[in-house]
Amino acid sequence: MSREFPIGLTPPDWLVRNLQPHRAPLNRAAMARAAVGMSAPLAIGLAAGQPAYGALASMGALNGVIGDTADAYRMRVINMAVPQLVGAVGVVLGALVYGRGWVAVATVTCVALLSGMISTIGAVASVSGLLLLLNAVIGAGLPLPTPWWLPPALMTGGGLLVLALALLAWPLRAGVPERASVAAAYRAVADLLAACGDPDRYMTTRFDVTQSLNRSYDLILAHRARHHGRSRELTRLLARLNAITPVVEAAPAVHLSGRPLPPEVPEEVRRLARSVETADTGPAALPALPLPATETARAVDHALRHAAEVVTHPDIDPPPFSASAKRGDRHGGDDRLGRPAALGIRTARAARGAVLSANSWRYGLRLALCIGIAQALVSLVPVPRSYWVALTITFVLKPDFGSVFSRALLRALGTVAGLVIAAAVLAEVPRGWWDVPVMFVLAPLIPALTPRGYGYQTAAITPVILLLSDNLNHQGTALLLPRLLDSLMGCAIALVAGYLLWPESWRTRVGDRLADAVADTAAYVEAAFGPQADPAARARMRRRLYRDLSVIRTEFQRALTEPPPTGRRAAAWWPLVVAVERIVDATTAARVRVRHGAEPPSAAEIDQVAGQLRELSEGVRRSETLTAVRTRLTGPSDSVLEPLRQEVAAARAITTPH
Repeated sequence: MSREFPIGLTPPDWLVRNLQPHRAPLNRAAMARAAVGMSAPLAIGLAAGQPAYGALASMGALNGVIGDTADAYRMRVINMAVPQLVGAVGVVLGALVYGRGWVAVATVTCVALLSGMISTIGAVASVSGLLLLLNAVIGAGLPLPTPWWLPPALMTGGGLLVLALALLAWPLRAGVPERASVAAAYRAVADLLAACGDPDRYMTTRFDVTQSLNRSYDLILAHRARHHGRSRELTRLLARLNAITPVVEAAPAVHLSGRPLPPEVPEEVRRLARSVETADTGPAALPALPLPATETARAVDHALRHAAEVVTHPDIDPPPFSASAKRGDRHGGDDRLGRPAALGIRTARAARGAVLSANSWRYGLRLALCIGIAQALVSLVPVPRSYWVALTITFVLKPDFGSVFSRALLRALGTVAGLVIAAAVLAEVPRGWWDVPVMFVLAPLIPALTPRGYGYQTAAITPVILLLSDNLNHQGTALLLPRLLDSLMGCAIALVAGYLLWPESWRTRVGDRLADAVADTAAYVEAAFGPQADPAARARMRRRLYRDLSVIRTEFQRALTEPPPTGRRAAAWWPLVVAVERIVDATTAARVRVRHGAEPPSAAEIDQVAGQLRELSEGVRRSETLTAVRTRLTGPSDSVLEPLRQEVAAARAITTPH
């Protein structure tokens, strides 16, 4: 007989969302690198009679394991080497002020401000800022070996060992991750075509397509920026990635028609994905597909044949790409196809943006305040292993990694779970050579559990850190209770001083972003049917819109994991996010139909829809709650804009439930 929670004991939705593990495949290669990269330094240190040196090098390897998330080899170099070097600076700064009281407090607080500001620049800068502060806290809180250069050298060496292991197969697998990324985008598009006509599957799959295209474009365009257009392989991959865009644009038209595609169509896209992944340039002949009889069918057929031609062409290098590359090389700026500018220019832009950005200063000051409170507290109150308080805050107060509230909750729960494992290890495993096989077993859990969620990552990292700390201070199980208390103190400081004291209004957190997306949608409607519409500019506008909506989706998902009122408000506003995505889809579908023979809409119809969207944008920007608006959208019932008018009317009719 099944048991159910009594009504009063039913866990709230936000708690269930926090504890629910994410689905992700096991990265066995990363697990193997973690096992070897973290146990080898311990073994070398023990063999040399310096277990503390081995523990420090293994700590550096832990930083490398945490940053070992990129598939492409070039990205691994950037993602792992740059944070390691920045982290070495943090160790030196922390060690210089070790044991110097309030000087240490002031120094670590200033490092926290700098760390917070650079963390807002981007993904690599975020990890670099994290390691800068983490290592500064460790240097200021632990008595490290002398001379001053030895600890950073050991920690950097451990991280570079993991990087070296991650690059071992590069000569044999050069270009494979990039091709796999583009092939994954093709497979996501195939799934989207197969989901057309199924409302439940389509929106979820549409989001997966956006995520996959974002990853592929970020990877390929970043590489082209470093190569300045000289790599023909990357140019070919970019051409193949661009070639799938017309197929993506045709998908909304198919979905709105309500008629599923023949199964041969998505299967052909999967065949092209296999050709991309294997670098096969075989014949471009398509299998016998049904003859297209409507504008939508013609759009899919033409887009699919174009993609097949690009994928199977042995030497594709479209003239617009090369012309733009020359202009980009000569002037150093962004080219008209969206290729990023040179690294030096992007670095200067990022630094200027961080210095002038209010959000950058806001996050830097939040982090500095919390770290300052933690450092001052442990200076005034004798707390064993006090540096763990600041370490906890550093990990928890990372808004770009998720909701601060959720991370504080999961950090506390994950620490408790990790301490159970650590207690068994520290109590039963004798110190010395037995630490090596234990580390070999524990280290792979970090890359295995990290994709499942922050709580699971914390549970995996906690016993590893305690095992390494025991090699430095030989305290054994006496570390367990201080570790728990310090973690709870850090979570409490982060929640109060970094979360509750810095309330962000719903408007600044989500409302303005959503309002901007709706306004951009109005501009997209005008650009899609304007007389001077530039296809390249329209494609970039559509990609930017979907990327922005993807970011908004992510912010909503974070908000849903928070307790009321934030979680309840996010749930109420969520239908509007979906409605805006459907409006963009309907606009793209109408444009596809016009391009393949349908009658274009009149200027009055376009102005009417764009005007309604701008009114909706202003309403979202001004309001804290949603209110229904009765709209008067009229036009010919057989117009290509009729589905778009219905979607706009539905968006304006959404109201907050009472």
